[in-house]
Amino acid sequence: MAERENIFNRTPQSERLHIALFGRRNVGKSSLINALTGQQIALVSDVPGTTTDPVIKSMEILPLGPCVLIDTAGFDDSGKVGDLRTERTREVIKQTDIAILVTDGTSLDDEAAWAGLLKQADVPYVTVLNKTDLFEDKPSTLLNDIAKRLGCEVIAVSALQGTGLDSLRQTLAKLMPDHEKQSLTGNLANAGDTVLLVMPQDPQAPKGRLILPQVQTLRDLMDKGCIAVCCTTQDIDRALASLHEPPQLIITDSQVFDIVEQKKPAESRLTSFSVLMAAHKGDINYFVESAKAINTLTEQSRVLIAEACTHAPLAEDIGRVKIPRLLRQRMGEGLQIDIVAGKDFPEDLKGYDLVIHCGGCMFNRRFMLSRLEQCRAHGVPMTNYGITIAHIKGILDKVSLPF
Repeated sequence: MAERENIFNRTPQSERLHIALFGRRNVGKSSLINALTGQQIALVSDVPGTTTDPVIKSMEILPLGPCVLIDTAGFDDSGKVGDLRTERTREVIKQTDIAILVTDGTSLDDEAAWAGLLKQADVPYVTVLNKTDLFEDKPSTLLNDIAKRLGCEVIAVSALQGTGLDSLRQTLAKLMPDHEKQSLTGNLANAGDTVLLVMPQDPQAPKGRLILPQVQTLRDLMDKGCIAVCCTTQDIDRALASLHEPPQLIITDSQVFDIVEQKKPAESRLTSFSVLMAAHKGDINYFVESAKAINTLTEQSRVLIAEACTHAPLAEDIGRVKIPRLLRQRMGEGLQIDIVAGKDFPEDLKGYDLVIHCGGCMFNRRFMLSRLEQCRAHGVPMTNYGITIAHIKGILDKVSLPF
């Protein structure tokens, strides 16, 4: 029972604040993580290069709340294997909400280069001067020099003695992005509203559980003080009949958009879990605009479908089966469709005419936005599963978008 409660009560990794530590080898990144969390999470050693692949740990840290801490390999690693480690460290930037740049003050050339990468990616960061227990006096002059060189606030910390950690936590709290406080349903639901959730339980739904977007939407509605009523697609008539008045909002699975749209009361607004995720994780207006590219696709076009999950394909999978079928019914069987899953995503997108992404419930917002910006940089439109289905079925103009 305890194990079950642990699984269902913890905040999903994708909804946690992602804090990554970057720095040269042996500057004390792992020691700092252990000091921040009060646990021996990261392996600490005097041997340079102990941390190889990024180490990820979910924690609750006050005043930040639920976080993901990412310990990375030293960015001064060398050799062929070292280059691979450094590349993996660079990839972590894509999912970083706040970065901690750790230095011991002995050299700042590498730190300055990585500060530039963080600025380029628009990632807020703070620099930590670690190992201050080795300094005889407070290194005020050194702190000023580092702040000027790296262009950010610098905090003196001793991971060994536990000093400076409160200041670091407070600074991290100030750097928290505004989207961490945003509601999933946005302006579509308000306190006292009745909201009907139509949730078909297909083979993709985990046995005995609801899929993550459904759980997150329910929690968001409860936090707002809404009355949430749930049903499957075949029970929508009975659910509506049981209500004294039409619901202010109906949220459905995008796969049954057309069925629900035909049955919904005229005064009820309609949206989908995927559309909610599109606004929560990415740029809803860009996704809607990009959906127009579907009208220009031909049998000679090439489409990339990206799925955040890495589950084994099941019957009638939405990304691998249903959306490709809808597209080919419209453009022809010759339409080339490539499918990627998890964190696999092509660096070069120039050969594609459209990217269609899932809602991204397994990714944090920063990571989804990094993919969106990559598409923009290559001039490739990018939209989302729910927006795609609504567009193809001709009901996108009847779908309510959250703001």
